[in-house]
Amino acid sequence: MEALNEKLLTGRKSIYFSGLFCADCAAKIENEVNRIDGVKSATLDFVSQKLTIDAMDKNDLPVIIQQAAEIAVRIEPDIEIIDNDKSKDKNDGKSKKEWLEIITFGLGALFFALALLLKLPFWGEVGLYLISYILVGSEVIVRAFKNILRGQVFDENFLMSIATIGAFAIGEYPEGVAVMLFYQIGEFFQDAAVNRSRKSISALMDIRPDFANLMIGNDTRRVSPDEVKIGDKIVIKPGEKIPLDGIVVEGRSTLDTSALTGESLLRDAEPGSQVLSGSINKNGVLTLEVTKTFGESTVSKILDLVQNASSKKAITENFITKFARYYTPFVVFAAAALAAIPPLLIQGSSFSEWINRALVFLVVSCPCALVVSIPLSFFGGIGGASKNGILVKGGNFLEALNNIDTVVFDKTGTLTKGVFKVTNITSKSSISDQEILEYSALAESYSNHPIALSIQKAYGREGDKTKVSQYEEVPGHGIKANINGRRILLGNTKLMKKNNIPYDDINTYGTVIHLAVDGEYAGYIVISDEIKPDSQRAMKELKSLGVKSLVMLTGDNKSAGEKIGSEIGMDSVYAELLPHEKVEKLEMLDGKKSTKGCLVFVGDGINDAPVLARADVGVAMGGLGSDAAIEAADVVLMTDEPSKLVSAIKIARRTRNIVWQNIIFAMAVKGIILLLGAGGIATMWEAVFGDVGVALIAIINAMRVYK
Repeated sequence: MEALNEKLLTGRKSIYFSGLFCADCAAKIENEVNRIDGVKSATLDFVSQKLTIDAMDKNDLPVIIQQAAEIAVRIEPDIEIIDNDKSKDKNDGKSKKEWLEIITFGLGALFFALALLLKLPFWGEVGLYLISYILVGSEVIVRAFKNILRGQVFDENFLMSIATIGAFAIGEYPEGVAVMLFYQIGEFFQDAAVNRSRKSISALMDIRPDFANLMIGNDTRRVSPDEVKIGDKIVIKPGEKIPLDGIVVEGRSTLDTSALTGESLLRDAEPGSQVLSGSINKNGVLTLEVTKTFGESTVSKILDLVQNASSKKAITENFITKFARYYTPFVVFAAAALAAIPPLLIQGSSFSEWINRALVFLVVSCPCALVVSIPLSFFGGIGGASKNGILVKGGNFLEALNNIDTVVFDKTGTLTKGVFKVTNITSKSSISDQEILEYSALAESYSNHPIALSIQKAYGREGDKTKVSQYEEVPGHGIKANINGRRILLGNTKLMKKNNIPYDDINTYGTVIHLAVDGEYAGYIVISDEIKPDSQRAMKELKSLGVKSLVMLTGDNKSAGEKIGSEIGMDSVYAELLPHEKVEKLEMLDGKKSTKGCLVFVGDGINDAPVLARADVGVAMGGLGSDAAIEAADVVLMTDEPSKLVSAIKIARRTRNIVWQNIIFAMAVKGIILLLGAGGIATMWEAVFGDVGVALIAIINAMRVYK
């Protein structure tokens, strides 16, 4: 009850920015917003430029949003606050301010070239360098000065300003201008690369419908999907995206669901078919009756899930954010020590020589390569996974998929198709096979379990529920009921034992349902399920990826469970489990895994919520159209294929490899330049490469993750 009250009181709101290209600034904004009174948590996603705020009291949200906006503009004056992420598309063209900056930069570069090429007197040359420096670097210097007044000292604007002014102070005029010039060029390319990366990731998730053709009488009107209500009828023409979930009431067509499932397989749609938003209508005209509002539709849930995934940061992301806080101040103080101490201790050395070396430290001290490329890598990995029909709810879960020790599978609907069929009816009394089927169908008439449905299907007609009284479902055992005045027990061996009824122990492939009538054993029904075609291949591939233990949990009888387990390559099978016993087995397996290993549970999202929640990573399969699966799990496989888990692990490993490539590359290059700079070998030219050049390469490398 307390949790419910807390949920009603708390509130969430998102602010969208445009023009946020400084990852360090994004981290500062997030940090300061988290310190606002009444904020439960705040996360700024650098990739989507979205600040999500959870308030302790929803009534405080307007004030908190206002304060957060003020903080954002104070820390990064160039950003704009917009209504929503759609508004960004309208801001793609260059503003007058941007064109003015480009012209000013061009003039500065021209003056720099003239100073290099023309043979001018000393003061004429210095004058050209100074004009060039002001044109190229004034924006950086002004921003650094404003940030110092706000108490923000260790940012890249301050570092570049000190480094280039220091170069002028010791007479290195060309280097001073060149460093600022190439820093600005590098920033331009870095911003362009970040922008392109954002657009590429957005394109991966470009399943949001722009409009709906709403039927009003005999006419149609193009409206926003938000305006359509449940029960309204909409028309989808060939080539259009289906904007909302619904049921086909008229027309026939084929649908491309690849944006949702990652598969190019087409699906037929006809009157009565359930269709999902985000699919593309390929040929015929369809009329749909809407079953969910846009906010509750499949496409909205998927987009919301993927866009909010960045709020759950990976351990590596959090480490880099913390590392960046200490790295820059450390290098700046090291630069100060390098400039001041050696000239006092080493005979014959000059301050200008050591200041020049210290300036190299300042230029290379910004951790942009890491704080920009690492979030891009994780978000790109999540976006790439979604394109393949795999929804990952956070970078932390994507990272966890790299360290899988044990994978635990539920059987029905996960490794098997969950399509049950009556394959045998055997009477062990005077009651005929047909009567056994009739009693069983009537007893199961209140259930929608797949086994119950298969018995009803085999019976072939609607059961008369008026014949059924005193119906009781015994969890994990079966059903008790009175049918036509006779006491019926229908279920597994546990139900027979519990009621002291002798029964035949059947060793067969499939689920055995025993029937007792008036306390006497009457016979049994065998119901078989079919193994999914890729289950065996998936188990082999998981083993080849280094998964140590594959386990199957099932409520089915032991012989059926063990036969399926051995056929598809399971290491262990635990059968005849009640729902709470599955959680207990999972906890037992969790205790056996390696210290750094991760336990993954894979289920179909139906009745698996406790087990999904208990696992390190809960994976729900068959999430296409299943709200329960999307809500319950950490990773959602949109199709019913176990092999999708293999794809998820491969994407996770590719993401991790690219993240660590960037970390090692950036740290190695910066470390080498710091050492060479301290030794007087590296100049400020190399230092600029160590800053913006490395950042640019790291961003381009991060973009590979979603290819």
